[in-house]
Amino acid sequence: MDIGLYFGSFNPIHNGHLIIAQAVQDLASLDEIWFVVSPKNPLKRNNKLLHEFDRYDMVNMAIDDNNRFKVSDIEFNMPRPSYTIDTLIYLQEKHPAHNLKLIIGGDNLAIFPKWKNSERIISDFGLIVYPRPGSQPSDLLRHPNVTSIEAPLLDISATYIRKCIKADKSIRYLVPDSVAELIHRKKFYL
Repeated sequence: MDIGLYFGSFNPIHNGHLIIAQAVQDLASLDEIWFVVSPKNPLKRNNKLLHEFDRYDMVNMAIDDNNRFKVSDIEFNMPRPSYTIDTLIYLQEKHPAHNLKLIIGGDNLAIFPKWKNSERIISDFGLIVYPRPGSQPSDLLRHPNVTSIEAPLLDISATYIRKCIKADKSIRYLVPDSVAELIHRKKFYL
């Protein structure tokens, strides 16, 4: 099977993530998209991360009605910080029959060479790149193992959603209803 791996903190998952995942699945002809919930991004300092199990639960609820979307907690039991290459190698060893591709936003291409073993990620797994606001042109888009897809240019951010929650503003239409209900019930981000 051809699997797209969509890594993220998903703090919280929102409709932009889901729209992009569906576009990537359709346009890159992937059998499944796996949402890999990252405990902590080694390139970001974020002290406002909700506990990884809560973020996992939100992703699970958000994708519940799509049998081609899966959620993975693979990084929860890996050394921290978890690096994408280590997770990719582990998943490839665990699922040797699958063809794994890394999904990233175009805004990440500028910093992608700073990722641990970025050359190996491209050569052994390949990238599927979707457009993001503020993306800069990159020579990596000419690499034979990098596929650029046309997808909606969305600027929904988890930061904005968290600010809305703290200000007691509606997050309707920003996150799936089931996720909004869980956020309110458990008083996440307050």
